[in-house]
Amino acid sequence: MLPGDTLTRDGCLAYLAQHVPGLHVGSKTALAWRGTRQNVSFKEILTLWGDHARHLPHWFTRRFPSCYQATQLFDTELPKQFGLQPLPNGRPDILVSVPERALLELLSDVGKTQSLQETRLLVEGLRTLREKTLDVLLAHTRRIKVARLAERLGKELDLPWAATAKRHSQRIGGGKRWIAVAKTGERLDLRRT
Repeated sequence: MLPGDTLTRDGCLAYLAQHVPGLHVGSKTALAWRGTRQNVSFKEILTLWGDHARHLPHWFTRRFPSCYQATQLFDTELPKQFGLQPLPNGRPDILVSVPERALLELLSDVGKTQSLQETRLLVEGLRTLREKTLDVLLAHTRRIKVARLAERLGKELDLPWAATAKRHSQRIGGGKRWIAVAKTGERLDLRRT
């Protein structure tokens, strides 16, 4: 930067994308940037994903409140860039999850940074997902929680892609129940249907 310049969110994200492998805007932030949001928050927290665990630079998080994670949702057979695209009329060097991938990232965040109640409200607005894209992503999903939540919410909300989610949830398998307790104390009980 030159004296008098101001840091911009997109400029900083483009810079970080050069230094953080796999960095992209994901989950709730990607859905919001692509037009699906539940509440307008006073101070947006950027949800960023990448390939490896690391801490974002303090100069960035101080100016742009963010959370970063490197959860490996997909197997290594899925091409790294699948489901990542720049926004229309956005910077080509800033990748943002498409809605189908952002959905699965959001489901992964449930119990960590995301409540099940808010997730349900967001997922309810995802009726027009591209089923072929979702099918490919779910075929490569490694997380039982993500597949079971997709199945459960798809069925509860009578979403057009519920059968696809159910098929992949059954494929992943696991026991009859998957239970976890969120940081908030909320209990996730994902029974097999």
